[in-house]
Amino acid sequence: MKNNAIKTDKCAFLFLLPAAVIYLSVIVVPVFYSLAISLFKWNGIGTMQFVGLQNYIDLFYKDAVFHTAIINNLIWILLTVFITMTVALGFAVILSRQFKGRTFFRGFFYFPCVIAPIAVAIIWRWIYNPNIGFINEFLKLLGISYSQQWISDPKVSLYTIFAAALWQAVGQPMILFLAGLQAIPAEIIEAATIDGAGGIKKFFWITIPLLKDTFVIVLATLIVAAMKVYDIVQGLTGGGPNNATQMMSTYMYSQVFQYNNVGYGTAVACIMVLMMLVVIVPYISFTAKEN
Repeated sequence: MKNNAIKTDKCAFLFLLPAAVIYLSVIVVPVFYSLAISLFKWNGIGTMQFVGLQNYIDLFYKDAVFHTAIINNLIWILLTVFITMTVALGFAVILSRQFKGRTFFRGFFYFPCVIAPIAVAIIWRWIYNPNIGFINEFLKLLGISYSQQWISDPKVSLYTIFAAALWQAVGQPMILFLAGLQAIPAEIIEAATIDGAGGIKKFFWITIPLLKDTFVIVLATLIVAAMKVYDIVQGLTGGGPNNATQMMSTYMYSQVFQYNNVGYGTAVACIMVLMMLVVIVPYISFTAKEN
């Protein structure tokens, strides 16, 4: 029996070996290699000059653009948590009810999720066009004499990009909330109704607590997505105007591929990974405890 158990363990390790090799080569090794590069001043071609933690010191104490990028990422996270999650939950509650065309509307609101983010950026670039864009033309049609440089005005550009991202991002958390709502036993809702609880009380005192696990999943995925947002910002503004929409991901890209500051840009990437770990590690711990 003991020999059979040892043989089974060896077979299990052999089955795990391909996944382990892929994980090490695609995830672990590149992460540690990137961490090593971040300690050097390097243009990607010439000799690497070891500078230790100087790249990180410059980022936090000397680089005003990096400070702007962090603030923009934090604003994006807040907007994502409070607006995207609220809108997604609202759609899920509405679409969990029985009415004609429910399946169509579920697909309709989820559809933008399957569009490539760069394609979304191109669509919304035309919508925000100050001369022939849909929004300004629609306002003109309504007789409202208001025209806005939506993605060229530093005061509003970040929020207009978020609006475009919201259009695409709301579908995925909506589906997760729908799954959570459908998993709530109907008997609990019926018992609350019999006890005289109204719709609002049932929602806040029964539905929301029973969606605890779903909220954890949605929060974790939305925050990580907000931390690494790139495509739609790069496609609409490229981090401009005047760095008003600069994110850590776009700043990392510009440093590495436009200015050839590979070590400096990699340091930005390492900071992003560390910040995402702050979200991912508690999420994994929570899900592991639940299981």
